[in-house]
Amino acid sequence: MIPYKAINISQLNELGKNTMSEHLDMVVTAFGEDFVTMRMPVNSKVHQPLGMLHGGAIAALAENVASLAGNLVVNGEGKACLGLSLNTNHLKSARDGFVYATARPIHLGRSTQVWEVETRNDDEILINVCRMTLAVVDRK
Repeated sequence: MIPYKAINISQLNELGKNTMSEHLDMVVTAFGEDFVTMRMPVNSKVHQPLGMLHGGAIAALAENVASLAGNLVVNGEGKACLGLSLNTNHLKSARDGFVYATARPIHLGRSTQVWEVETRNDDEILINVCRMTLAVVDRK
């Protein structure tokens, strides 16, 4: 699955340079054979007008971590993964601290991948679940 022994967290975080990931301070905190976890601070950059974490910011975090995980799976095969569909369910809100999104594969096919992403707060309370479908395409 994920070639977790051939890469380190610093290398993964370098991939986010000059992207939305860097702008929203998303960083990889952990990964293994079947998961990738990213952290994002909950602050004014990602608040909606009522001072709570914006649903779009959680969606961006979920898509980012699932896309990264999917691309790690196909790395070296001349393929790339691109977002095809994202379904998100907001369960609880957050106002501060950090949120941690963990992507785990449901399906790793030749033309599509499906990832489940659970996002939790600092207290490990589940605040969001997403299902991300990625298209596996030829890298050009």
